[in-house]
Amino acid sequence: MQTVLITGANRGLGLEFSRQYAQAGWHVIACCRNPESATALAQLAGHSKHLRIVQLDVQNHQQIDALAAELKDVTIDILISNAGVYGERYGLGAIDYQHWQTAMEVNVFGALKLAEVFAGNLALSEQGLFVAISSLMGSMADNSSGGSYIHRSSKAALNAAMKSLSFDFRQQGTGVLIFHPGWVRTDMGGPHGLIDVDESIAGMRRVMQKFELSQTGSFIKYNGLPMPW
Repeated sequence: MQTVLITGANRGLGLEFSRQYAQAGWHVIACCRNPESATALAQLAGHSKHLRIVQLDVQNHQQIDALAAELKDVTIDILISNAGVYGERYGLGAIDYQHWQTAMEVNVFGALKLAEVFAGNLALSEQGLFVAISSLMGSMADNSSGGSYIHRSSKAALNAAMKSLSFDFRQQGTGVLIFHPGWVRTDMGGPHGLIDVDESIAGMRRVMQKFELSQTGSFIKYNGLPMPW
């Protein structure tokens, strides 16, 4: 049985990743900050004996280290770094720098910390894959309107970190993919999104299933199309 570890699994993209992988017969390690309030995830776990809920705050590096120690000898085939925050749309003169720091800690530092401590687990897989959920907002080439300083900069930094990670991980045979999931109708994406969450997740899963190491470090859309850096 293949194993996937997913962060931010309590809602939106993470919850749908958990649902689809559990339905496909994978062992799912579903991580979220507050399992006691993750009602939908708990209901999903109640219908799947292969889904395990784990408390994990990606800002808390001690928690990440503890989970890595617990799973030391477990093969992880795919790790999906999905936990993220948007960051408020502060304009010049009103930027909340503490909020910016939090966004960087969650969106960037947390993802790279996961890669560091679970590198060995991914190396145990015949085709280990580290997946980072980014955004078109992280694209500098696509930025034609400005604003959203916090979200844009944190996702651009995530893209840069994951691109570098792809070179280090390639040495151990582990791939890295950076996804723009599309504008999805979720709590974060809002009701005006262009696609439903199940379509986004199904598309990303298809891309992952066909992944070859020659694609490592790619920034792509949920349907496999390349994204502008």
